[in-house]
Amino acid sequence: MKIALYNETKVGVVKDDKIYDVTDIVSWDADHPQDSLLTFMKSYKTNKELIEEKLTENLAQNLSEVKLNAPVPNPGKIVAAPVNYYLHQDEMNEQFNNAEYTIEKLGFFLKAPSSIIGPEDTIKLPFKDRRTDHEAELAFIVDKQAKDVPASEAHKYIFGYFGLLDITVRGKEDRPWRKSFDTFTPIGPWIVTADELDTPNEVDLNLWVNEEKRQEANTRDLIYDCYKFLEAASAVMTLEPGDILTTGTPQGVGPITAGDKVTLQIERVGEFKVSVDYK
Repeated sequence: MKIALYNETKVGVVKDDKIYDVTDIVSWDADHPQDSLLTFMKSYKTNKELIEEKLTENLAQNLSEVKLNAPVPNPGKIVAAPVNYYLHQDEMNEQFNNAEYTIEKLGFFLKAPSSIIGPEDTIKLPFKDRRTDHEAELAFIVDKQAKDVPASEAHKYIFGYFGLLDITVRGKEDRPWRKSFDTFTPIGPWIVTADELDTPNEVDLNLWVNEEKRQEANTRDLIYDCYKFLEAASAVMTLEPGDILTTGTPQGVGPITAGDKVTLQIERVGEFKVSVDYK
């Protein structure tokens, strides 16, 4: 199931090129969307068949007619994987001479949840005189409290998957500073539930800036795949329902500037676009 937040106050299920309004069916509270999402997740297995039975054309709109929101509006934390593709490590060494280690030595870092925006929103660059880069990633949302979860059990703790752009100012500051500016975490276009995606560790990922393809990879090339990353993160901290984990970017990282349009596409997940401007 593809679960989308849209038009500021609604939640829907996406099928093909339509979105079906399930706001009333799941008792969605538009004033507390994150809490409503957690409730939706908790009752998903019980209510899945009921939701699917009640989908009708009367509840449907064309996707082109709605404004999608960030599918996870306010997570407790965003846990991010640094240097999680070997070819990205090579790229970072060549360009910046600052990627001595991969995720195996670096662990993880945190991004501010306040940096989240949704599809068709705008990245606001804080500096005109510093390079700011795009980083395309596959991310997922934690389904239930997780601590010391082995990789073999990690799939039981993941509710679903979506695309994430980890926007990054280059410099000597620590990663959380350079990656946590407001608007620096576009996510979307919706959550694809884990039961629909099946395996997250063999999906293609592509990113374009305007018409130029910049990044192209497959998640089979991750150093720590989704399950191993959840294991590594939950060994350190308790992961709570609604937390986001994002798996790191492949090679092809490059600069963005005002006027650019960035498109992220992930196989079997979806595609979304964001614009770029100065703050």
